[in-house]
Amino acid sequence: MPLDWATVERRYGDGASIPTVAGGKTLQITGVDAEGVHIRNALWRDTLRRADLEKAVALVETDRMSRHAGLFVEEYRTLVADVRATSAAHVLKDLGFLE
Repeated sequence: MPLDWATVERRYGDGASIPTVAGGKTLQITGVDAEGVHIRNALWRDTLRRADLEKAVALVETDRMSRHAGLFVEEYRTLVADVRATSAAHVLKDLGFLE
């Protein structure tokens, strides 16, 4: 199923703290808008672009990318964007697209 952006906005629109893939730590989401999911940690702020997340989900759903979070990260860097791949994995795992 494609990434439903309305669901992303409802879930993270007011910000959220989600578990990381490795566990024990969290990723801070500061909000969501039409452009993407805004994230931060103690050292940086960035945005996971909506178009990149939608492309990644489409590739996962068509079995062109792994559902396994660890493998997904490298494939995301190669096939989607070489930007915040681990953070994208955290978000997509939290949304139920990755294992």
